[in-house]
Amino acid sequence: MSSGNSAVRPFHLAIPVDNISRAREFYGSILGCSEGRSAEEWVDWNFYGHQLVTHLAPEQTGVAHHNPVDGHAVPVPHFGVVLTMEDWRALADRVAAAGIEFVIEPHIRFAGKPGEQATMFFYDFSGNALEFKAFADLNQLFAS
Repeated sequence: MSSGNSAVRPFHLAIPVDNISRAREFYGSILGCSEGRSAEEWVDWNFYGHQLVTHLAPEQTGVAHHNPVDGHAVPVPHFGVVLTMEDWRALADRVAAAGIEFVIEPHIRFAGKPGEQATMFFYDFSGNALEFKAFADLNQLFAS
């Protein structure tokens, strides 16, 4: 689906968290996202050029399901962004150094096949699943 404009526009995503201070620690300190507007119960983040909002909603947090993909149990729902390979490696190192446990360790998925990609999964401190990807060839993003 195309909007008619070839420029990628930022997405907006609002997610539940169980503690605003811990959200600031995770998204600000560990992931390195800059903070935008905020109130007592929510914070806007510059999530790699996209608008991510963490809303205090502890009753809505946690993981619901996993689906098998390329031999791994992928958490559903999840979200993330496609990074450059260099930024992906740097983020993997930063997450590991912070002691965050990977749900799916950084690795190459679909090696030698259409859609070959670097991927990793981990949870934020409220149980929201994140996936970060990178492609050696970005043209493989929508390969089938």
